[in-house]
Amino acid sequence: MAGDPRRRFPFGGRWPSLPDFFEDFPAEFRMPHGEHVIRIEESETDGVYQLKAELPGVDPDKDITISIDDGVLTVQAERTEETKDKQHSEFRYGSFSRSVRLPAGVRDEDVTASYDQGVLTVRAPVGEVARPARRIEITRGS
Repeated sequence: MAGDPRRRFPFGGRWPSLPDFFEDFPAEFRMPHGEHVIRIEESETDGVYQLKAELPGVDPDKDITISIDDGVLTVQAERTEETKDKQHSEFRYGSFSRSVRLPAGVRDEDVTASYDQGVLTVRAPVGEVARPARRIEITRGS
């Protein structure tokens, strides 16, 4: 059924590359140029919040920045990767960023991070959130 119009593909009869495919999406659904989202997995077990982020092909000493601002954890990474052989050259690069709100009770100074085999793991002990009741004195007059 080579002539069947339902079987034709755009882009000259071939499957599009991912960038070509997403280029046709409406602008409001696309990421800003050069920005990519980091895939993450979050969990909380035994009072410890844990975030795992997929960051293959980066050097954690040079390419990853982790910050906490007002209870929001932000992971930023930048990747530049190039492969060459006699007849082919290919490169991938980009900035990656992901921000998540930390659970209440996490103290910034207790947050730790490690990197192993392309996965960044951020751990944060979750402390007590409840504050003791406080009695408010009543004064008379203005």
